Order: sequence, then structure tokens, then C-alpha cells
Amino acid sequence: MFAPSIKTFLQDKVLRIRKKEAFLRSLEPRCSILDVGCGNNSPHQTKSILPMCRYTGLDIGDYNQTRENLADDYILVSPEDFARKIAEQANRFDVVISSHNLEHCNDRHETLQAMMAALKPSGRIYLAFPSEASVTFSGSRAGCLNYYDDPTHKDAPPKFNDVIQLLQRQGFRIDFSTRGYKHPFLWLRGFLNEHRSKKSAKIEKGTWEYYGFEALVWARKSDLSK
Repeated sequence: MFAPSIKTFLQDKVLRIRKKEAFLRSLEPRCSILDVGCGNNSPHQTKSILPMCRYTGLDIGDYNQTRENLADDYILVSPEDFARKIAEQANRFDVVISSHNLEHCNDRHETLQAMMAALKPSGRIYLAFPSEASVTFSGSRAGCLNYYDDPTHKDAPPKFNDVIQLLQRQGFRIDFSTRGYKHPFLWLRGFLNEHRSKKSAKIEKGTWEYYGFEALVWARKSDLSK
């Protein structure tokens, strides 16, 4: 237990890393969470960090759940009914997580509106999606570097300014945002791994931060939001 606590302290307090794990560690232990697009073992990861939370995962398929699925509720729905199903959860959750989900949605605007509505007043939202600049990144790599490396991505990347403005119009306070995340420590890691990443044509640790692949947003709903 001692080593992980030091790692957490360094990441959250010293380095102030703003990735999904840090967001989860900033939450109340018994919060209710709606994870929108919850593939890649997100239920297991979330419950490992917040074992007492009430976790609801929602997705269009059972995507890459290779670890034990610890979700309290696990909802699979068609792409056509995706935003509607989220909208049914209005005013139910303390937290909404959307990590690399928006770029896959049939209607991003409707989905984001539904996610905001799913939050209780003072609820928090975490958004991660490919940066608009990612369409210019050269050299296709497994794990996605150029936006179009992933054939399931819809259209162009979400527009960062549109996302921020929609949140603000609905009374959300932006706690942290960046259109291309390049944390200095992770950027250096990516720089040191870049030769290997290019040679293998695969994403390595720090590659996304080296290029600024991810747009990140942490936001909080107003107490007076309806």
C-alpha cells in the first residue's frame, strides 16, 4: 500500500496529472457515476479506485472487457438509442465520465446535452476526446495517433470550443481544460519513447502527450442548473 500511495501523491499533488485516473481519485468515495462509453475495462478500473461508488456503465457493445466487470449496473443499447437512454437518467448522478466516446456518437450535441442533464446540481463531468489537431498527425499507429487511424471515429474530431461553450451555456464551471494535453512529465516520456513508437507503429506510454492527441475537460454543474 505504501508504494501506490507515493505514486498517487506524486501524480496528483506534485505533477498534477489531469488524466482519467486522477479525476477518479478526486471524487467522493460513495459517489454515483455514469460512465458513457465504458469499454476497455473502465468498470474494473473505476471500481478498483472507488470500490464504494455506485457505478453505472453504458455502451453500445461489450467492448474489450477483459477484466472482471464490477459495474453495479451495465447497460447496452443500440447506437440509435444511445443519447435517448442517457437522457432517461436525468438528474441521477454525481459524476459523468465520457472518455473517448463523443467521437463515436451519431449525434455528439444530443449526447453531450443528455450527459449534462444526467448530472445532479454540483455534479462533475470528465470529457476526453481526440484533439482537432490530430487530423494532421502523420504516421498511422496502432492505438490511434491520427484521428482517422480509427475507422469507428465519426466525421472530424469534436470541436473543442463548441464543447466548452455548450457546457458554459448550461451553467457549468470549467475546472480544467486543454485542447491538446501535453503534461511536461508525460511529454518527456513520449519524447524518449518516440523512436520506438515510430519503429513499431504503435502508441507507447507518453505518445499521446508528446503529440497533444487528447482534449481534456473537467467541469462542474452549477448548483442552480436545471
